[in-house]
Parts: sequence; structure tokens; C-alpha cells
Amino acid sequence: MPYWVEFPKREPLNMTFSGGSGFARFRPLRRDRQTRLANTETKLDASRFVYPMFLVNGVNIRQPINAMPGIARLSADQAVREADNAIAKGVPRFLLFGLPDEKHPDGRNAWSSNEAVQRTIRALKREFPHATVFTDVCLCEYTDHGHCGLLSTDQAEPTVDNDKTLPLLARTALSHTEAGADFVAPSAMMDGQVAAIRDALDADGFNNTKILGYSAKYASAFYGPFREAADSAPAQGDRRTYQMQTAQRVEAMREIEADISEGADAVMVKPALSYLDVISAATSKFPNAEIYAYNVSGEYSMITAAAANGWIERKTAALEVLLSIRRAGSDHIITYFALDAADWLRETEAGIL
Repeated sequence: MPYWVEFPKREPLNMTFSGGSGFARFRPLRRDRQTRLANTETKLDASRFVYPMFLVNGVNIRQPINAMPGIARLSADQAVREADNAIAKGVPRFLLFGLPDEKHPDGRNAWSSNEAVQRTIRALKREFPHATVFTDVCLCEYTDHGHCGLLSTDQAEPTVDNDKTLPLLARTALSHTEAGADFVAPSAMMDGQVAAIRDALDADGFNNTKILGYSAKYASAFYGPFREAADSAPAQGDRRTYQMQTAQRVEAMREIEADISEGADAVMVKPALSYLDVISAATSKFPNAEIYAYNVSGEYSMITAAAANGWIERKTAALEVLLSIRRAGSDHIITYFALDAADWLRETEAGIL
């Protein structure tokens, strides 16, 4: 028998349409910009953006980050100026990451009241009491080995000791809360981190401080620019023993469910663009949960670099990505595009081009 199969020939269609029935017409809804705007299903709102900032000790410091054009490391006074600009654009929410002057095996500077994050929280809440301040709670920026917790000393390969790390994360979260943080966001991917932080906050009377769980945080290739920005690359090994493998979706739902049960007020999927299906699944499975998605550094830098080479148009590409994240079901988007996108939204009415 031949390896192909012959199908009977079909007679060509001989149909004429007078513009009435016979097929659905969608093009009238796309004929001009105002019509497209009126029929838009998904819209962006700058108030749903969270703007990440990298903080350093010192005064009047603004250090451009090579891998993330347009983003810089900021001292507290410069962070206040950046926040003032952001709030004027309609972005009143900030996620803070800190870089210490000294690193230690246990990351002890993470909970110091005099570090950049804690000082910036106080400065932001003093100047902008109604702004919402989120803080990243992790040790990777503060440890000399670059891992997200204490390393076990009895292992041939570097292994993070989950249970010994939990009190240090709780101590860090407490120091951020004492400085005035509205949300603490544990990102170390230690089992039980939300419960440990919730217990510590409640024990010290901070019942109203909210927790944003980095619940579905994947071991992604898209974190490269961030690790330059935060000086947080592991000195050896990687983070695959505690961050999720990229193949997992059911496990992501279990992680989210666990964080909610431990007291998380909101949950996150990170990165966003490669995990739109996870965002969508989380929205369906947890309809009452606040879902954040992190449009991470690699996603930002890819678009920015391609635009710099003239391969794509930065504004339209970035808005398309942000719309896709919102369309997948995310309630809030953490993004380095926040300030630019806020300007673009005023120009384009919710991102409709």
C-alpha cells in the first residue's frame, strides 16, 4: 500500500454573499480605534502595577544596572524621588530589594534596622503614608554564598537547611514590619515560610501586616538580569533544590494552596510570561485569592534589548505582554515597565493601540 491516503476531491465553493447571513462578521468591531476601545475585554490600570526598586546604603546614589537599561540601584533619598515620580504617574505601590555593604554566611544584615530596605521603608512611609510598600524577604542578597538560606555544614554539596532558615526569614520580615512595611513577601521558597512569618508577626502584635507569598516561584532562566542588579547569584550550585521545576503546574496549585492555608493574604506566580497557564489555573482554582504575577527582569530586558536593536517596538511589545498577563487572570502585576507603562496608558487608553 502507498504511504499516502487519497481523499476524494471536493468541488470548489460557488457561493456569493450579499453582506447578510452566511457567516459571522467580526471586522466591524475592529474598524477604528474608538470601536476597538469600546469592545475591549481586558484593560490595564496603572494602579494595579507594583514597581520594584533595588536599594543600596548611602546618600544621593543612583547606579544604572547594565543588564536592565532604565533601572538603577538607589539610595533611600533617591528612592523617595523615584516614588514621587511613580505616584504622580498613578503607581503608588513598591517592592523593595536591598543590597548590603557586607555579606555573611547567615545573611544577618537582612534584619538590621539600619540597612537600605529598612531605612527606605521609613523614608517612603514618612513622605508618602498612603503608598503601599512591599518588601522582599529572602537572604540571597545578604549571604556570602548567594543562597536563600543557611547552608547545611554536613553536606558535600551546598544544601539549604530549610528549618533553620525559617526563623531568619521571620526575623527579617519582622524588621521590615517594624520599619513600616505594608506587605512582606517571602521569596526564599522554604517550606513553611509563610506560617513562620505569620506566627512571628502575630506574636509581636503585627496582625494587620499582610503577607504576599512567592508561592509558585520557578527555577527560571529569566532571573539573570536580576542577579546582576541584586548581586545575588549563588557562588556555587543553583536553586533547583528549593525553587520549582519549570514542568510543574499541579504542584504550583499545591504550593499556592499551602501558602493560603498558612496565612498568606495574596499569592504570586513568578515569572509571568512563560507561566500564563499557571496564572490562569490559579485564578480558576482560587477565585477568592489575590493573584500577583511578576513580570521578571529577563522578560523586561529581552524586550528592551530587542527594541534597542530595532527588532521590535518597545511600547507595543511591553503593553502586549502586560495585557497577556492581565488577560491570563492576574489581579496585579509586578513589573519594571510600571512607570513607562503608566505613561503609555494615558496615551493609549488602557493599552489599546
